[in-house]
Amino acid sequence: MLLVLSEDHKEHLSFLTKADGSVVEEFGRIALEFLRKGTNPKIYEGAARKLCVPVGMVQHGVEGLMFLMTESSKHMISEVDFMDSVLALGFGEELIQSLLQLYVQHKHQIRSILSQLLCNQPAYHNLEWRLDVQLASRSVRHQIVPMVTIRLLLTRSSDVGSTQSCMDLQTDPSSLLHMISTLEAALAAVKTSHARRILRNIK
Repeated sequence: MLLVLSEDHKEHLSFLTKADGSVVEEFGRIALEFLRKGTNPKIYEGAARKLCVPVGMVQHGVEGLMFLMTESSKHMISEVDFMDSVLALGFGEELIQSLLQLYVQHKHQIRSILSQLLCNQPAYHNLEWRLDVQLASRSVRHQIVPMVTIRLLLTRSSDVGSTQSCMDLQTDPSSLLHMISTLEAALAAVKTSHARRILRNIK
């Protein structure tokens, strides 16, 4: 399985073409620290001074490297597939070997960190809705104010079983129609050939 990287990620990683093995190793250390404790601007500033480059370039480089390592570790891609994925970025042999060594050395640690970061999100169980229409008020005798009330029932699974919760939402019909059209556009995007190609690579 080969990784599919966006143009932004490719651009962020292109900074590494000017780096040697020690810089890649330093960026890898920062990326792991990023995963464990979150972002730290002071680390970016220190690395930028050391490399004599803008802070933004360091930040993008670390984020690109972190994405490469986390996606590779998440899917446990083979060393050959990792090298082929990185080779497509136009990296030289020395840089590819440095990145491969970084991946092989830290992939189990990254998977462990990712497993701790995963949170148990509630899942859809049922939905109830009601349409209310206000026809008049004390100040306005003739008016029509429709309002849709939605009760979303959710299920959260855990080691001890599953628990249910509900969330009450309220919106006007025009906002609801806008949300529906946005979701339909997202569903249509999933059916495109580009999205199917990405999904095949993920699987």
